[in-house]
Amino acid sequence: MSLKKTTRREFIKDAAKTASVIGGASLFPGPVFGKEKDSVLKIGYLPITDAAPLLIAHGMGFFKDEGVKTHAPVRVRTWSTLAESFLTGKFNLTHLLLPIPVWMRFNSNAPVKIMAWDHTNGSAVTVSGNSNITSFADLGGKQVAVPYWYSMHNIILQMGLREVGLKPVIQNQAASLAPDQVNLFILPPSEMPAALAGRKIDAFIVAEPFNAISEMKIRAKIMRFTGDIWKNHPCCVVVMNENFYKPRPVFTQKVINAVVRAQLWASENPEKAAKLLSRGGKGYLPVSEETLKRVFLKYDQGTYGRKLGPQAIKHPEWDVSRIGFQPYPYPSATRFIMSAMSMTVMEGNTGFLKKLNIDNAVKDIVDDTFVKKAIDAVGGPKKFSMIDIEKPWNREEVIEV
Repeated sequence: MSLKKTTRREFIKDAAKTASVIGGASLFPGPVFGKEKDSVLKIGYLPITDAAPLLIAHGMGFFKDEGVKTHAPVRVRTWSTLAESFLTGKFNLTHLLLPIPVWMRFNSNAPVKIMAWDHTNGSAVTVSGNSNITSFADLGGKQVAVPYWYSMHNIILQMGLREVGLKPVIQNQAASLAPDQVNLFILPPSEMPAALAGRKIDAFIVAEPFNAISEMKIRAKIMRFTGDIWKNHPCCVVVMNENFYKPRPVFTQKVINAVVRAQLWASENPEKAAKLLSRGGKGYLPVSEETLKRVFLKYDQGTYGRKLGPQAIKHPEWDVSRIGFQPYPYPSATRFIMSAMSMTVMEGNTGFLKKLNIDNAVKDIVDDTFVKKAIDAVGGPKKFSMIDIEKPWNREEVIEV
């Protein structure tokens, strides 16, 4: 198979083309969006469980209940395509890996805003079942795929590598590696299981359901769940165009209400969520209900806490789930991500990160006005087990590799 790279450079090139087509520095000319009464929700998504709240809100009729007109969600294959489609206005609601809007807003001046978290945890490092890889220390000299440079996956993977003294590099796969080097490259999530089975890569880190697919189809092993490294970490976030949503506060509130309702419903009905999303249900994700049930329900010490082989769960006391749904975008997590990005090896120029005033940037990139009201509308912070009702809008990040 071909390991085609979807690089940051490719995305920048596409964005530049877009800017030239619409004829100005701004990628979002306000007049194209029309009036609030004419607004129709256009959702784009990657076929991963990260997108579950947006898809469930559509499939369960929550958008309709709120009086929001919506087109059927459109599935795309790569993060570059999804980001570019959002930039050009093809979609006005989508999920993006949290570091992507950071790059968009502070490197390219795009008026993207994080409106809520889409989900928590939901990713893992996966290795071949025939390999002797059981921990980050065993990845020296290996080829590891990540879904995107600007991703939580890249950040968390490199946190693990640094902890054991390994050096992430980006180079041709044919080039030799020192024992303390790990070569990273971009691979679309859907290609990762086949690449691992074909021994073209040694490991990958990605969102579900591709870890579960690899477990069930090619007998791969989960080396480590990301939520066991960073407790209830954000991954994808719900984003909207600032120029689109600000003139439409009523419409926007209804949209976020529906998304939060979907998150609560998924938390309370994981089996039903797996069925709805599956190809045998509403068909949003091209995988079986059985595979999605593993994602939503399979997270136990008996399977993943073993001492022989990978210990994918080292912190059972954290009481986290394989994937979770909690909408509030904690500033402490955004702050940590921005700091971690500057220490993460990525392709391309990341100089803009050094210029960021992180405290100001954290406040600038998030609008939590609508999600707070939406949480209140479903019964308040107490409805979400991951929110501390004593201090619902603040938390301390818990990270242990």
